[in-house]
Amino acid sequence: MMNLVRNLQKLHISSTLGNVLLKQKHHPQVDMARTTSFFVKLPAEQIWKGVTSVSNAGMKRGRGRGAAKKKGRDLNRGQVIGVGKINMVWPGLNAPVVRGRELVKREELPEDKEREAQLIKLRDSMGFKRMGRLSPIDRGWSGNKMPGRSIGAPDPIGDQTFEGFDTRVLELKTVFIMKRNIGRRRRLSVMAVTGNGNGVGGFSVAKAIDTKTALRKVKNRAGQKLMHVELCNGHTVFHDIFSQFGKTKIFIKRKPEGYGLVCQRAIKTICQVIGIKDLYAKIEGSRNPQHIVKAFFLGLLKQRTHQQLAEEKGLHVVEFRKDQGNFPTVVASPSRCRTEDEIPSSEILDFTQHGLDGKIVLKKKKYPPFYVGTHGHNKYLRKQENVRGHYETRIDMKVHYGELRSFLTDKYPECKPYVRPKKDEQQE
Repeated sequence: MMNLVRNLQKLHISSTLGNVLLKQKHHPQVDMARTTSFFVKLPAEQIWKGVTSVSNAGMKRGRGRGAAKKKGRDLNRGQVIGVGKINMVWPGLNAPVVRGRELVKREELPEDKEREAQLIKLRDSMGFKRMGRLSPIDRGWSGNKMPGRSIGAPDPIGDQTFEGFDTRVLELKTVFIMKRNIGRRRRLSVMAVTGNGNGVGGFSVAKAIDTKTALRKVKNRAGQKLMHVELCNGHTVFHDIFSQFGKTKIFIKRKPEGYGLVCQRAIKTICQVIGIKDLYAKIEGSRNPQHIVKAFFLGLLKQRTHQQLAEEKGLHVVEFRKDQGNFPTVVASPSRCRTEDEIPSSEILDFTQHGLDGKIVLKKKKYPPFYVGTHGHNKYLRKQENVRGHYETRIDMKVHYGELRSFLTDKYPECKPYVRPKKDEQQE
């Protein structure tokens, strides 16, 4: 009995070993391998830059001053995959596999003697061109730098084209990020605003390795984030606005036609792109360009039309203008006007304070110049006392009468200032 049990155990062990051997035979062998590499993650440009560039310590000592200006030539330009010195037809590479009903066969063609000459000519034409001088209209805020310059309209998306749009760069800076495997990674961060000059505009921020890619990416993103801004009479905002983003505060004031844009250069560029022609803006706090742009767009979207204000307050919106002799003009009326008893005493009825949310612009005290009160300044004031209003009086006369005159000019026409004749009149 014991012998039978031992034989059965041996049989079981041998069968299990056979099963293990069979399983191992059918399983593929697995080797430890590294699928990623330093040379796979980085583009060729950054790898070559790591070999040929100068370190930060070397740059401080004056090495490699002209290294940034030198640019390598693109030797891949003019090359065609599958075409080399030996002119061959490769099906599926430089020729179709099937032409009609026949299979294309690999064959050698006659030698192309002009190919090498054309490649050399093309590489020689890739010379280094200096940057052309920009006209004053196309320049940015400071010289040839990108901020403030136009980069055209966003690229069309299918059937939708951005006709009449213009994109302006607001900020271009170099940013760095630290990676575990790569190290310090350098990229360009660009902020731009686009608009059609008729109340439609948008802004965006994009990052890329090179300038061209960053500019193309930022203008296309800005075209995808458009906002509609209401314009009063097509030239300004409807009312004074207070807006804030982070530590940046902006007081936007409505101005009459012909006033112009008196504001920070980033806000001025946004107004030109959107179509605002007359505006005054005062910035308090942080001057971060991105915060300024975001705060200004928040203010434009927060404004309300005159009709919306009239419906909100339940009162008539009346406008007083100097060019109309401060004659009151009703610009909007509510569907139901509140009576005097329905208006609480604590309600703010000042139109300016209602638009600015009760905020007031900080006005710093102006101190007199250092020379005020000195002996020389007092002596100058005594000399100028008799003629201190002459300049303003002359301007006022030219505005109202068109000439310089006296109260005796009507009775005695010769009471006019002497005007020296011109050279041509003296010769005659």
